[in-house]
Amino acid sequence: MNQYVTGTVIKHLREKHNLTQAALAERLSVSDKTVSKWETAKGYPDISLLEPIAKVFHISVTELISGNPVSNANLSANMMRSQFYVCPVCGNIIHSMGVAVISCHGITLAPCEAEEPDESHVISVERVEDEYYVCMNHDMTKTHYISFVAALSYDRISIKKLYPEGNAEARFSIRGVKKLFYYCNKDGLYYVDVNRFAGK
Repeated sequence: MNQYVTGTVIKHLREKHNLTQAALAERLSVSDKTVSKWETAKGYPDISLLEPIAKVFHISVTELISGNPVSNANLSANMMRSQFYVCPVCGNIIHSMGVAVISCHGITLAPCEAEEPDESHVISVERVEDEYYVCMNHDMTKTHYISFVAALSYDRISIKKLYPEGNAEARFSIRGVKKLFYYCNKDGLYYVDVNRFAGK
């Protein structure tokens, strides 16, 4: 079993919750010697104990496994603080309104770091009546393509899934849109502020 359930993580969480080894042991119906063995790397919790351990510390099993409990400060659910996660195995796109622990296919995913576009990922945004028409001159082959485009406002998100051998284009209602994000399966996540296209 990997390092995620050994001493450092369990000890840190136990101390953070002001629990003694004996108190944690009592909640898990194990001996305090067992907890001591976990924390000194002389033993590992049985896999059946992962959920009970996570429950004691008020975190998810995924957070326990990753060793990174998450505290999401985005309580007002501001969409502009959105995070995007993309599974490298299946291409699954996962959106969260702030910090989260996300996994797919058994892999804990890191949020994509959005960058301003380089010359290979230039986006064109045109206002057509009450919509933004978004297009890119980008490969859309089976191995290199734009996977999705997302339009964000303060209170909503709209995601258009794109597919290999299709067109790298999308349309979004103009209402409140502040930023556009788009994801290249080879080069990652990019963003643009739509204000730069105002009046075009």
